[in-house]
Amino acid sequence: MSKSKRVVAGSAGIERTKLYPLDEAVKLVKEKANAKFDETIEVAMNLGVDPRHADQMVRGVCILPNGSGRTLRVGVFARGAKADEAKAAGADVIGAEDLVEIVNGGKIDFDRCIATPDMMPLVGRLGKVLGPRGMMPNPKVGTVTIDIAGAVAAAKGGSVEFRVEKAGIVHAGIGKASFSAEKLSENIKAFVDSVAKAKPAGSKGTYLERIAISSSMGPGVKVDLSSVTGA
Repeated sequence: MSKSKRVVAGSAGIERTKLYPLDEAVKLVKEKANAKFDETIEVAMNLGVDPRHADQMVRGVCILPNGSGRTLRVGVFARGAKADEAKAAGADVIGAEDLVEIVNGGKIDFDRCIATPDMMPLVGRLGKVLGPRGMMPNPKVGTVTIDIAGAVAAAKGGSVEFRVEKAGIVHAGIGKASFSAEKLSENIKAFVDSVAKAKPAGSKGTYLERIAISSSMGPGVKVDLSSVTGA
């Protein structure tokens, strides 16, 4: 299949097999992000795990030091004082049984979902609705918590959740093309560090295998892992 002129032009100057130092890779990705909108900068990592085994599942959350550049709508399942806490923290959608009914009907007006522990018996019924979207609250990523204000602030401030896919790949948007190269590099290092700390007990051999970065519409650039981890 022939490549479009845009793809060919976008890949010009990038060596497919070369591992670029992080700073150089970020510079290249920013240069290639020439769409008419502020493209998201994405990170993809190949991990040495087989997520089909429970003891090799990788999941967690990373608070990006410079934010993600994305404005998230946060939904909170809580009652009483915790609902008031969510409202004061800036949550966009708050409710209990009423919100369960709305979501169960297919209407989801939020991007991140948080719940207090006492609400989980109710929220658990929404597994078929929220699960496929990767939005089911989970204590492992801090979205089932009594610290509602902290969780809402983290979501609004640029925390990103990650979960390894079947092929052993984990990816996330870690900023925007309009960010400075320094801020993008800091975010990438923070994300890789969070994934490294989430290494499961069942992982054997090399855990962090490969990493590449790209913009929404741009080509991927392979990164020298040692320039990210310092190892």
